[in-house]
Amino acid sequence: MSHRALLVMDIQRAIVDRIPDPGYLPRLRGAVDAARSADIPVIYVVLGFRAGHPEVSARNQRFGGLAGSGAFAEGDPGARIHPDVAPRPGDVVVTKKRVSAFTGSDLDLVLRAGGVGQLVLTGVATSGVVLSTLRQAADLDFELTVLADGCADADPEVHRVLTEKVFPRQAEVLTVAQWAAAR
Repeated sequence: MSHRALLVMDIQRAIVDRIPDPGYLPRLRGAVDAARSADIPVIYVVLGFRAGHPEVSARNQRFGGLAGSGAFAEGDPGARIHPDVAPRPGDVVVTKKRVSAFTGSDLDLVLRAGGVGQLVLTGVATSGVVLSTLRQAADLDFELTVLADGCADADPEVHRVLTEKVFPRQAEVLTVAQWAAAR
């Protein structure tokens, strides 16, 4: 398995709108464009629930408060992928039910069917979907790259610690420009 895929995770309006960095989406667009020009599949991962959130337990600290809110449920405009990096027709969009891109989704099935053994991770938040997905993907024996400036977090210090100290233990950590130049 040597095929690569770029994962664009949780780049949904309600999530991205909380990131104050105006350069974030243009950088992420650069990663998507670099992947497409190198014929690397771009797989979008989104958080989504059925109406009424039947998949969410009240015991779940992160998602338990969503019940009844309509957030990230069918028809929620905040759950749409940000138009600046929107998928093209034919792109795979995977819906997850928890923080990791693998939990409650068919991502592993999609990756294995495509012969993907190397993942390039981007997304919001660094301390959420990126961290959880990296840990699970490492346990599933995927080769990993994290695009540090293709990730964002509400807490810049947490982002720094993860990308500089934690992620390098399990992944190659590059900038979007470094990765695009190497493709």
